[in-house]
Amino acid sequence: MLELLLCIGGLAVFALIVRGKAPAVYWVLFGLPAALYRILSSYRPTMEACELTVAPPWWKVFAKKLSAGEQQARPGVPRLRGIRPTRTGLVLRLRLAAGLAPDDVVKSAERLRHAWGVYSVHVFEIKPGVVDLRMTGFDILDHVRMPRRLAPGPLSATVALREDGRPYVRNYREIPHGLTLGANHSGKSMHQRCLIKALAPLDVALVGVDCKRGVEQGPFAPRLSALATTPDQAEGLLDALVGEMEDRFDLLCLHQGIGPGTALEDITSDIWGLPRKLRPIPIVVLIDEIAELFLIASRADTARRDHMVTQLVRLAQLARAVGIYLEVCGQRFGSELGKGATALRAQLTGRVVHRCNDKQTAEMGLADVNELAVAAATSIAPERAGTAIVGDASGNWTRIRTPKTALGEVAAVCREFAHLTPVIPALAPFRPATGIPESAPAATPAIASGTP
Repeated sequence: MLELLLCIGGLAVFALIVRGKAPAVYWVLFGLPAALYRILSSYRPTMEACELTVAPPWWKVFAKKLSAGEQQARPGVPRLRGIRPTRTGLVLRLRLAAGLAPDDVVKSAERLRHAWGVYSVHVFEIKPGVVDLRMTGFDILDHVRMPRRLAPGPLSATVALREDGRPYVRNYREIPHGLTLGANHSGKSMHQRCLIKALAPLDVALVGVDCKRGVEQGPFAPRLSALATTPDQAEGLLDALVGEMEDRFDLLCLHQGIGPGTALEDITSDIWGLPRKLRPIPIVVLIDEIAELFLIASRADTARRDHMVTQLVRLAQLARAVGIYLEVCGQRFGSELGKGATALRAQLTGRVVHRCNDKQTAEMGLADVNELAVAAATSIAPERAGTAIVGDASGNWTRIRTPKTALGEVAAVCREFAHLTPVIPALAPFRPATGIPESAPAATPAIASGTP
């Protein structure tokens, strides 16, 4: 008996240590078996208690009456079609009963979480009548551990981890322009570092606008095709980007395939339909603090500010088709910045909002996405730096957190992939000095010279 008690005590101590130091191991060894037992032993009663039921079909009611049984036909509940354990939780696939909708399951997600003793429950529609309940067994955003195998795509960057355990991927083909908001020490700069780190190995040109004299983006100079560190340089760089955009449109009009002998499937309205040898390289423009482009110190700066804002709005409205994408960051982005701020913000579809100092800032980024997202953004604790709410025009939103990434780590990645930095003649005057000898930089198609 003493040996048995010692074994049980040692196992309990081991479980407590593992739960604090390695929650994923604790989940696999202890949490997952317990959750499976709770789910399988109480599935139907839980569904009935959470009001995820429908009236039984008439033939069941009729059969019960014919059998002269005292029990009535039981209501229909979603059918469990599969269980898939994961490293961080559990996935249940449900076939909804006739009369239920995915929104009904979403409304009951919080009750299911408490009934089955898991950390969170997220609902995803797979196809009509089929949903996945993706559960997490612990707070995976407490200590972010990114998946080892990441294959996001040719123009996609894995930036953070979602609260449901999946990686958050920034896909520029689906959401071309993005806006990132957040107060000081909220993780906004960390988000940009992770984005640059993920984009550095890709076949893409990176352009930086950092009016804080380049203290944020200067270390990434080996991987930047252009960098502006003052408002005056930013004005010239934006003009060069607009000129590059217009040249790319000329190329697109020349080769989009509207001639009489062109097959219908070869006609295109963006650069991704062009032959690979003619397709210009994509450009991602990273603006560190958007307010520095709007603020003016004297009346003489008004013309410069209006010109830069006009060029930004043109890029946001038109540049997607020719492979130029905007990533705008700021502490606050509202109409008080000046003329054109609201028009520019409306074009930035992807929204990432970190901890804000006021509710109005969260509403600027997420009010047109979902009101619940605004409430979630204003409830981020100061000690949870890097946590953010991400949403898009579809109304979907989720909570993410970026892993802690040192500035030197990102700078080392930029140096490693410096050979991938393309030389774009239109942006050559703004190429930052790197101190690294240029061996054989990647060349861009003929469009980069400005003549189709």
